[in-house]
Amino acid sequence: MNAQTQTYKLDAVKREILGKKVKSIKKDGLIPAIIYGHGIKNTPIAVNQKIFAKILKEAGSSALVDLKISDKENFKVLIKDTQSNPVNGESVHIDFYKVKMDEKIKTEIPLTFIGESEAVANMDGTLITNKDALEVECLPSDLVSEIIVDISALKTFENQITVADIKLPDGIEMLVDPEEVICFVEEPRSEEELAELEESTVDEEKEAIEQITAEEKQGEEAEGSKAESETEKK
Repeated sequence: MNAQTQTYKLDAVKREILGKKVKSIKKDGLIPAIIYGHGIKNTPIAVNQKIFAKILKEAGSSALVDLKISDKENFKVLIKDTQSNPVNGESVHIDFYKVKMDEKIKTEIPLTFIGESEAVANMDGTLITNKDALEVECLPSDLVSEIIVDISALKTFENQITVADIKLPDGIEMLVDPEEVICFVEEPRSEEELAELEESTVDEEKEAIEQITAEEKQGEEAEGSKAESETEKK
């Protein structure tokens, strides 16, 4: 099962404000961006912060977007790169890539994990996911916003889901080693293992404290030697 292909619409305006001055357009609820790709020069634009955030949340970076610039130009684009504010997570700059609809592209499609694993629910195991997206090649029109991974197949600790187990819609080719493991369930640790882990952690903390203490002592001795040397000179 995979999400149906959907195209999202987004309005943009060309912008003359560049560099550090783009802070002024952010006050108006806009995000500075750039569009580049087939048959177009690198063009600085700006898009609405809230509308873009909704598209990114719903579709992620693999979504095909109808980008209309100033009600005149309409382009099919992908969200190629997004820079975010590390504090609030808001997008601060976006790269849009204009695609050619009859030319295949390489991109990543995010994974969405659904279902319930018996090994997790009934055996206290821990779900381990090794990948959160898969690299694929396809025509832009064949893109899907997510790849569904049903973890109900993980009934025991011996089960695992590999790339080969994922069924993609027609037209999408996987560019990942089919033997790569996507997810599995790890057995719960025994009391002995937990005790060993705790003891190991304590030992590591002691070693770290001893090392810090030794470094501080060396620093103090170096400072003392320096002070004595300065005194002798006087």
